[in-house]
Amino acid sequence: MRQIDAAKITEEVKKLCIEANYYLGKDVMDALEAGHKKEESPVGKEIISQILENDKIAAEGVFPMCQDTGAAVVFVEQGADVFVNGNLFEAINEGVRQGYKDGYLRKSMCDPITRKNTGDNTPAIIHMNVVPGDKLKIIVAPKGGGSENMSFVKMMKPADGIEGVKEFVIDSVKNAGSNPCPPIVVGVGIGGIFEKSAQLAKKALLRTIGSKHPDPFYADLEAELLEKVNKTGVGPQGLGGTVTALAVFVEVHPCHIASFPAAVNINCHAARHKEAVI
Repeated sequence: MRQIDAAKITEEVKKLCIEANYYLGKDVMDALEAGHKKEESPVGKEIISQILENDKIAAEGVFPMCQDTGAAVVFVEQGADVFVNGNLFEAINEGVRQGYKDGYLRKSMCDPITRKNTGDNTPAIIHMNVVPGDKLKIIVAPKGGGSENMSFVKMMKPADGIEGVKEFVIDSVKNAGSNPCPPIVVGVGIGGIFEKSAQLAKKALLRTIGSKHPDPFYADLEAELLEKVNKTGVGPQGLGGTVTALAVFVEVHPCHIASFPAAVNINCHAARHKEAVI
């Protein structure tokens, strides 16, 4: 059994909160560069150019790439042979608290009814999973409100089938329009139950742009959905064009014989996530 001190977890989470908001991943930057070349609309091409310039300025000047530095969504994979010396969830929240304070990141978490701000961007949204091994993997994925608000869950009928999923995804992107600040990354969760489909859609957004689903059927579905999304004409910032999305990622899980849940979770062009393994 390997022991990890809670203070080490706090230190890593703090760093990840700051780095995720300052430095966009190379896969996203490469996808934006490729999108700039492919975009047929002059306005859309200029928008992507400005997005790229913004992200470079953020990295070089050490500034947040967007004023909405998001809710702190944290994915944790704890090895079965890891013992955390302290409270894991408290350690994560303390890391968020320190990261958002020291990184000068906007604190966005508030009471849902009174709207009183918690003042430090906690509590984090934590997804926990136990895996084999003696390591602790932490992924911090700040999630902005504009894109998160364009999330959808649909409890479809099994008879709706794959065509029903395709229609649901395309309609979701069309209804979202300019709100999630396209070009977007689309996460699709299929199966499980109500909340599991949403978790799958969220987890899908962690994939590296350019990667494919290991199952050829779902890899083909991702490619088809991306093509159809980019034919909607929504375009960069919703002002028309051929690059509405940089990627569509699908995650699946077995479901009840009477159910067919599906979810769509959208990331804006600031598709932020950083990870560390302790």
